[in-house]
Amino acid sequence: DPQQTELTTASKRKLRRFIVIDEVVDKLYGSRVREYFEENNVQHKILALPTTEETKSMDLVLNILHEVQKFSLDRRTEPIIAIGGGVCLDIVGLAASLYRRRTPYIRVPTTLLSYVDASVGAKNGVNFLQCKNKLGGYTPPVASFLDRSFIQSIPRRHISNGLGEILKMALMKHKGLFDLLESHGKYLLDTKFQSCNGLADHGDAALQTTRIAIETMLEELAPNLWEDDLDRLVDFGHLISPELEMRVLPSLMHGEAVNVDMAFMTYVAHARGLLAAEEKEQILQCMRGLELPVWHSGCSWALIQRALRERLQHGGGQPRMPLPTGLGVAEIFNDTSEETLERAYELWVRD
Repeated sequence: DPQQTELTTASKRKLRRFIVIDEVVDKLYGSRVREYFEENNVQHKILALPTTEETKSMDLVLNILHEVQKFSLDRRTEPIIAIGGGVCLDIVGLAASLYRRRTPYIRVPTTLLSYVDASVGAKNGVNFLQCKNKLGGYTPPVASFLDRSFIQSIPRRHISNGLGEILKMALMKHKGLFDLLESHGKYLLDTKFQSCNGLADHGDAALQTTRIAIETMLEELAPNLWEDDLDRLVDFGHLISPELEMRVLPSLMHGEAVNVDMAFMTYVAHARGLLAAEEKEQILQCMRGLELPVWHSGCSWALIQRALRERLQHGGGQPRMPLPTGLGVAEIFNDTSEETLERAYELWVRD
């Protein structure tokens, strides 16, 4: 905003920023972040924290808020900046929403998963009583700054983890995105989503894939930002996975748990007659090509039943089960029988 810029440069007051950065990201990029603020003459406080699924708690939120209070932040003109993966963005978003009832914050995602998922939308939260994101709210950031160069420093497994959430959007909404993942999955893993010159046969697959994933996510979230309507295609892969992920921590990452859930639901869709056997196999083959797990021993029938009971409570008495009805098309179902679910589970276990 040119007017804002003019006011800022005309002001005698020094610019100030409070930054929360994941401690691993700080080791890799912290010196460059500090240089940036110093060169731009910005007074700053950088708080490096261990932001993992195991530390994603109200305790960490309160730690941040103690430091924010000491920094004496202006709650309207000095946004808190979060630099890290999805957990970091979620924790900082919740802290910002609580401080003086709402302090602006900026998301800077540094993993593929957070780039295409946590950076989009209004939700933030922390785990509570061994339940994923049980405490939280809806406070959108004032901005999300997306820079794929961060992704080149994350391990291959983290790339695969992010591909799980991209595949979710492909299966629910976009056959073209599914085709991109089928054709270029290994290339995206090998190049860590960097745009490489001289590889014309792949085009700019990284840019195309991330752009479509984010655009389809926004299409789904924007009209229903506060989740007044609980029928959400973006919940695909998130019926069983919250229970599974928390139960087997830290053996499954979020996108991996989501993919295990999607694999099971692909069998459910097949058992219901929504997907042909060839389509089911094509989806599973794509998952394997993206180096995602299609099964986990922790996903027992008892856990599935427990997760679906929780889903009924969470979904206002309806399962609201998104299922693929083809490649890139989906519907939400409330009438899947226990017999169908059990038959799908048996086929899944057998395979």
